[in-house]
Amino acid sequence: MRFQDAARDARTVVYAGIQADPLVATAAELLAAASPAQRVMARAVMNGETLDLDGWRTMFPTLFSDDVAEPATPAERLRSEAILACSVQVADRGDEIRNQLRGAIVEALTERILVGRVGAEVVRRERRILFDGVRAEIHPYDVTVERAGAAEAYDCKWGARGINADVLNQLDDARTHAADEDERLTVALVVFDAQLSCDIRLARQSAPTDGIGLVSIESLDGLAGRR
Repeated sequence: MRFQDAARDARTVVYAGIQADPLVATAAELLAAASPAQRVMARAVMNGETLDLDGWRTMFPTLFSDDVAEPATPAERLRSEAILACSVQVADRGDEIRNQLRGAIVEALTERILVGRVGAEVVRRERRILFDGVRAEIHPYDVTVERAGAAEAYDCKWGARGINADVLNQLDDARTHAADEDERLTVALVVFDAQLSCDIRLARQSAPTDGIGLVSIESLDGLAGRR
């Protein structure tokens, strides 16, 4: 089992520009330190339904208001404001750019959390996994952890609707081929959406799901080894 950079085709060139947008790095940094409630707010805002800041503060009173049973600390409130401001900037982009930004943010967030656990030197983006005698997949894995005897591969999605047979089959094939070579490879989906939505989507799939992990918006800190 070995890793290889993705082919430098038109898709990767265009997406590299999206990934390099400063807004992606800012959002990933903020969300990596966010609470589950702050991440839920960010997802709601980035969906682009409204840019009304006061409206969002009203909808998430525990993050902004003193008039609740357990008000946020000043530091938590400042973080919530920063997340809200960043999320509104994402929401204010056009539909196509917003969709691309959100996907890039989930990948950057996944990378950042994993780096905190295993170190930057072994975490990579847009990599293919090659096996002897097996035709390589065209599409790369979004984020990989490339450690001997403890490799990991993640496919990242903004929402549960991104879970489909192609993604599941690719992850399952990688896991199976690694096992055939007596290699350890952890494979998982990282979905910036509710666990329930992901479970419902997975239940509708006929592709293999055994052995494929799922990291939802509620369990993101699990990537860092925190529960």
